[in-house]
Amino acid sequence: MVTQGAERRLFERAVADGLIERGKLDPAAFDRALRLQAGTEERLEALLIKLGFAGERDVAEVVAAELGLPLAGPVDYPAEPVLADRLNTGFLHQNGIVPLSESADELALAMVDPFDDHARRAMALVVARAIRPLVAIPSELEAAYQRLYRPAGPQSDETPRSGVGDDDELLEDADRLRDLASEAPVIKLVGQLIARAVEARASDIHIEPFQNRLAVRYRIDGQLRDVEAPPFRLRAAITSRIKIMAKLNIAERRLPQDGRIRTTVQGQDYDLRVSTSPTLYGESVVLRILDRSSLAGDLPSLGFEPPLIRRYCDLLDRPQGILLVTGPTGSGKTTTLYTSLMRLNAPEKKLFTVEDPVEYQVDGVNQIQVKPQIGLDFASVLRSILRQDPDVVMIGEMRDLETAQIAVQAALTGHLVLSTLHTNGAAATIARLIDMGVDNYLVTSTVTGIWAQRLVRRLCPACAEPYQAAPELARELRLPETAGPLQFHRARGCAACHGTGYRGRFAVAELLVMSDPIRRLVLRRAEAAEIHRLAVEEGMVPMFEDGLAKALAGVTTLEEVLLVTREP
Repeated sequence: MVTQGAERRLFERAVADGLIERGKLDPAAFDRALRLQAGTEERLEALLIKLGFAGERDVAEVVAAELGLPLAGPVDYPAEPVLADRLNTGFLHQNGIVPLSESADELALAMVDPFDDHARRAMALVVARAIRPLVAIPSELEAAYQRLYRPAGPQSDETPRSGVGDDDELLEDADRLRDLASEAPVIKLVGQLIARAVEARASDIHIEPFQNRLAVRYRIDGQLRDVEAPPFRLRAAITSRIKIMAKLNIAERRLPQDGRIRTTVQGQDYDLRVSTSPTLYGESVVLRILDRSSLAGDLPSLGFEPPLIRRYCDLLDRPQGILLVTGPTGSGKTTTLYTSLMRLNAPEKKLFTVEDPVEYQVDGVNQIQVKPQIGLDFASVLRSILRQDPDVVMIGEMRDLETAQIAVQAALTGHLVLSTLHTNGAAATIARLIDMGVDNYLVTSTVTGIWAQRLVRRLCPACAEPYQAAPELARELRLPETAGPLQFHRARGCAACHGTGYRGRFAVAELLVMSDPIRRLVLRRAEAAEIHRLAVEEGMVPMFEDGLAKALAGVTTLEEVLLVTREP
């Protein structure tokens, strides 16, 4: 006789096998989950989701397939509670079920665990009709439950009573808030927000409270997209949960805070940079997702052309000098800098980084997080590490004259210095250094090269559509004459790219190498445009031309290239 427990284990094994066959679960992760499940009563499916080994939608789809049941979607949940006067809401929440619709003969019931028929039989007895189960995605069922059975009161959420817009009684008691943030539903919601963002290839998660709603947006390929948000009444609990994970002060809601979270999603390690900021209706939270595995590649994997990489690597191989990577915020400077650092990372070299914050952790590199509140700023750290006999020093950003002067001193004393600056182009970086107060003769004697880059969206290969450019466009852009009409591609949109026409991003770049003729221009304080023209004459491929070549190759659109490379 097969016991119910044995049937459950057989079912869980079938679900795990289904996930493995679909490529949604790593066998090693499954073995680890089994070991962790031993001695507990937790369902394997729930444990896989909690540990980040499998996505909740993937699990629900396999469960539905194994049981031959339909999958409940957001549109299946009712606008109003079904049979609210006859059902105990505590029982519904405890068993992970929500009634969807009723007829004279049956009740449609969304269930997180449809294999366990205890709740199904209990519901059948209460409503005196047959139960038609549907498999529920846990976060969608939780959101529906909160909306249907725990609506906000007339005074709790509609009109904020405090300056930050949170319930006074709740937020004045940090212990109660910590308890609320530690409840299983809130933990699951936050975990699912992160897991969905990773599955969607998002770089950032934005959680923003407004007067009567909570907005959640993912930044995917540089564009923000709205996603389904948790109930508004959980905004304080969600923020507190993230703060607990990031080891921030949950009682402090008046000042911005920064922290980091290390987590695992589907067996892959991720670092999350967390930033909170007080707003009128609560705290705005932004989580930047950093995939440590993305640093395993090299410069060609970032999309750069071989001739450009060769010139850049020649500068990296020099024993001293300053090599700058420039561009606006979000242009991929950090990824390029870390990839360069990993190329230099070798046992015979001592490498230091000074960052705010440390974005990626690299084995073999001494990384220092600055802490201005205790006097540990860029300048003081740089002074100390120059006495540590480094070969390579990476500075997260040259923010002021003092930092720039110490970087110059390091380069003059035989160190290779890598750093970033926020400028619009390679030639403009020289003027920026001089404006900061660095003497022009020091710029010419220390700076060896300036790499400027931008990120453009990559066309979705499944739906990109070719077209021929008009001759007028070629003349306007001063494109070279060819034997036939120029061919570009446009974005159309399909299921593979969620209708955007793009999937992923890559960099377009230009590299200015400091030559003797350019040094002479810098010494006489020539304009950036004159330095740019000379650099092009000496072989620099401008960023626009680099992007144009990729647009002609069908990798991106001409509009994307123009958007990020043309001067305003």
